[in-house]
Amino acid sequence: MTEKRSRGRPRAFNDKTEQNTIQALDRAMMILEELAGFEGLTLSDVAERLSQSPATVYRVLVTLEGRGITEMDPVSQTWMVGPKAFLIGSSFLRRTSVVERARPYMRELMQATGETANLGVERGTHVMFVSQVETHASIRAFFPPGTLSPLHASGIGKALLAHADADRLDEFLKAGPLEGFTPHTITNPDNLRVDLSAIRSRGYALDNEERASGMRCVAAPVFNALGEAVAGLSVSGPVSRMTEGRAKSVGWVVTKAARDLSINLGAPET
Repeated sequence: MTEKRSRGRPRAFNDKTEQNTIQALDRAMMILEELAGFEGLTLSDVAERLSQSPATVYRVLVTLEGRGITEMDPVSQTWMVGPKAFLIGSSFLRRTSVVERARPYMRELMQATGETANLGVERGTHVMFVSQVETHASIRAFFPPGTLSPLHASGIGKALLAHADADRLDEFLKAGPLEGFTPHTITNPDNLRVDLSAIRSRGYALDNEERASGMRCVAAPVFNALGEAVAGLSVSGPVSRMTEGRAKSVGWVVTKAARDLSINLGAPET
């Protein structure tokens, strides 16, 4: 009897070898990802950074431009991500109501603390920031939507790891060495487990200059109706304003906001 395939899946669905990838499409995505990291790059910049020929890169950029996924500034002759890319990417945010429902709580957090409020979700071994309400202060944290940060080196990431089940945490720690970004990054798995235990006890996570020197972050997990940690709220700011003492008081504010948002999403009141 022939095995029935799931709709939308070819026979080679589980075959990820090169024969089942489209090289030109993969190259286009690589170029688009490179553009996303900058406000604008020249054709030569892109070609040099990706070790591709300018002619090949130009064909890709022009093709994407025809779909509105890239655009070129005729004055500076630089290429950047286009508006259609934003519309396509926004479909990810529409998969869950947490982004929309989090906005009022993020605005309140920013107003209450005077610091930038962030919302992030887990994406593999990273946190992806999906929304932000910036402070008006001249020196501030900035994480554009789509920015990725390793789970072990971010407040939201550690808040999510602290509430992951044992198998998920073991899987994460076995995936590879924990990269160090500053002298404060926790790169020892045992030390990270101790920190995660402390996070569960107090209810919020601290990023003490672990991803970027001079910046401190306080974060708390957001739960859904099933009690699963599906996102995290955080407040980030320079250590000159976000002192260790102030971070503790901000922690309770962030924890309350995350708890209120969780209840809004259907999580049981505790």
